[in-house]
Amino acid sequence: MGCDGGTIPKRHELVKGPKKVDKDAELVAQWNYCTLSQEILRRPIVACELGRLYNKDAVIEFLLDKSAEKALGKAASHIKSIKNVTELKLSDNPAWEGDKGNTKGDKHDDLQRARFICPVVGLEMNGRHRFCFLRCCGCVFSERALKEIKAEVCHTCGAAFQEDDVIMLNGTKEDVDVLKTRMEERRLRAKLEKKTKKPKAAESVSKPDVSEEAPGPSKVKTGKPEEASLDSREKKTNLAPKSTAMNESSSGKAGKPPCGATKRSIADSEESEAYKSLFTTHSSAKRSKEESAHWVTHTSYCF
Repeated sequence: MGCDGGTIPKRHELVKGPKKVDKDAELVAQWNYCTLSQEILRRPIVACELGRLYNKDAVIEFLLDKSAEKALGKAASHIKSIKNVTELKLSDNPAWEGDKGNTKGDKHDDLQRARFICPVVGLEMNGRHRFCFLRCCGCVFSERALKEIKAEVCHTCGAAFQEDDVIMLNGTKEDVDVLKTRMEERRLRAKLEKKTKKPKAAESVSKPDVSEEAPGPSKVKTGKPEEASLDSREKKTNLAPKSTAMNESSSGKAGKPPCGATKRSIADSEESEAYKSLFTTHSSAKRSKEESAHWVTHTSYCF
C-alpha cells in the first residue's frame, strides 16, 4: 500500500542498486580482527603465506578440529600445519590508548589509529599504507621502508632474506595470486627434496661401512708363503713352553707348600723346656683320664 496523499517516491527508493561497501569498516575488519575466528587480534599473532592475519590459538584449534564444517574454514584451507604460518614480531604504537580512555562509551574512536607501527619509518598499520613481513624471521615493516632502504638484510633483526621471503599483508587480488603461485612452487620444491632424500638414506643403510671393513692398506708383510708359515710355527713353539711354565707354577702354588715352610713339632725343636711347656703338645699339658674332670649337667628333666 502507499503512494496516496500526494507522496512521490524517488528513484533510489524503487530501484535497488549494488550496496556500497564502507571502506573504513573493511579495513578495520582486515587489520584488527582474526580472519578465522573473527575475534580481536591478540598476541601471539601469526600470518599465512597469503598475507592474512590470524590469532595463533584459532589456527591451532582449526588444525586440531577439522571435522567441524565451518564457513570461515575456507579462509584457512591452505594451512595444513603450524609450519605454514609465521609468528609476527610487531612494534607497538605508543600513541594508541585502546579502550582505556573510552570507559563511559562517550568518546569518538579514531579508526585511523592503529595498535602497531612500522619500526623503521613510523607509519601506522591501519590499512592506509602497505605493510609486509619476512617469512624467515617474522619482522613486520612498511613497504615504504623496504623501498627507501634497499638491503638484503632485515632492517630490525639483521637476518638475511630473499625476494620470495617478502609477503604483503592484506594485499590486493593481484598480490594474493602472486603469493599463491609462490606458495605452490615452494611446497612442490619441498616434496621433491623429501623424495630425493629418502633413496639416499636407504642406500646409506643398505651399503656396509667401507671405513670399518677396510680402514686402510693391510699391514701384513709381503713375502713367500713358506716363510710366513715358518714364522707362525716358530711363534707357536715359543708360546707353548711359556704356557706350560705358567701352568706348572700355578699348580705348584696351589698343591705344594713353598720351600722353607715345612711343619716341625715343638717337641723335636731345641728350645728350652719352659718354652715347650707353653704349648699343648708338651707332656706336662697332657693329663690322664683319672685327672680329667667329669662334668655333669643339671636339668630338671633328669629327676
